[in-house]
Amino acid sequence: MGEAKRRKDSLGEEYGQSPRILPWLPVTKNQAGDFVKWSSRGAWGGIVLLIALWLGVRFIGPALGWWQVN
Repeated sequence: MGEAKRRKDSLGEEYGQSPRILPWLPVTKNQAGDFVKWSSRGAWGGIVLLIALWLGVRFIGPALGWWQVN
């Protein structure tokens, strides 16, 4: 417990908070990880939507008689 108390005394207000990526950038490591997590989910969601749109145009549309070429 001695080491934790010394660390708490030396860090003061910043004890228990996530460290910043860069000292001059107000973004913490936890926020950066959350951004990567959500942007990856968004990218996969876009890929799924693109595939669904492609399937609709390629297979479902012609089966319903849309986009017929004479």
